[in-house]
Amino acid sequence: MDQAAKGAAALQAKDYSAAVTHYTEAISISPQAVDYYIKRSTAYTRISPPDYSAAHSDAEVALTLASKRGKRELIIQAQLRRAIALFSLERYGDAKACFDWVKEMNKDEKSLQIWGMKVENKLKGLVEDDVKAKVTIQRYPEVELPEQKQDKRPIPVRSSEPSKDRSTGAEQTPKAEGVQTPANKIRHEWYQTDDTVVVSLFAKGVPKDKTTIDIQSTSLAVSFPLPTGSDYDFSLDPFWGKVDAAASTAKILATKVEFVLKKATAGQKWPSLESDTPAAPESNEKNDDGAEEFKRAVLADNSTNSVPSYPTSSKSGPKNWDKVANDLTKKPKKGNKDGEEGADDGLEEEFEGADPVNGFFQQLYSHADPDTRRAMMKSYQESNGTALSTNWSEVGKGKVETQPPDGMEAKPW
Repeated sequence: MDQAAKGAAALQAKDYSAAVTHYTEAISISPQAVDYYIKRSTAYTRISPPDYSAAHSDAEVALTLASKRGKRELIIQAQLRRAIALFSLERYGDAKACFDWVKEMNKDEKSLQIWGMKVENKLKGLVEDDVKAKVTIQRYPEVELPEQKQDKRPIPVRSSEPSKDRSTGAEQTPKAEGVQTPANKIRHEWYQTDDTVVVSLFAKGVPKDKTTIDIQSTSLAVSFPLPTGSDYDFSLDPFWGKVDAAASTAKILATKVEFVLKKATAGQKWPSLESDTPAAPESNEKNDDGAEEFKRAVLADNSTNSVPSYPTSSKSGPKNWDKVANDLTKKPKKGNKDGEEGADDGLEEEFEGADPVNGFFQQLYSHADPDTRRAMMKSYQESNGTALSTNWSEVGKGKVETQPPDGMEAKPW
């Protein structure tokens, strides 16, 4: 386990002294990793006895680094840690200014209400012109940033002439070492399944022994050195939803770094990879009546009492199947002759007191050939009851997707 991961584990276990030690080691390896300063600032605030000056110093370094990168969420976190450290140092005017800046960027920050009340109460208890109430800071501090760690190992002298393959005599071009992808070309993509979120960071030649990866329940951070001597830092914070950090994995491949994040709530669909605020935890308890509630929601009558518009490929537009079923299953009129409407006397007995729509489709199925039946069964089951096709040549080509009526949304149940 790397030092950052050990620090995160110690912080979670409330072993703040160990957290400070591990994050200090992590910072010595990656001196411009914003998250490490934020976490160490948190540990300094909670250690016994607390070191508020060190916490404030770390928060200001983190804020400066985050502002240079334009990473909004890291700016908010660093400014919040700065405000808390200033409050603990009894610089209440400065602390209030920081809390106000956090509120400007994220008015929904959960801790603002509590800290806002605390700082207001402290300011009310001060006499006029008290130095503790003065605002002496700027929104973004001017601090000296740590320099990137330089690799001071001697560089072996290589021959300027290309080597030759002994078997063929052909010249061989030396392979490039380290990250081969320029920093401005490194990109990431993601996709999700029911249980996982997979993030790929595309960069060739990422060194396994020099890469720092930190996966938390709501964040991800990775840092690795570039040939220029600087570090490339990538972070996602916060995720749209929570993940199981212990069950999540990271793999460094030849052309990318791949993260497989285990969703804390299986089946939860993420509309985006990141969010302004962490996703609210969802209950794992399942309602036994969930299926019935979903059915009622789908089949509920709209306020306009209009007939649902089912998906169709007909050029003439949607068909009102309720009307078709009623027309086909209505009772035959007395006196009708063979070949005239209502002449099938068996129809009246078959659907007497039954749902006419179900009766219509039962009759359609019973008179269909095997391919038509297969098409009806496959399309109905795979579409979760939202589509019904009699064309096997089309249905047999692949899975029939769920097609809810207009204005409705299909959800798992």
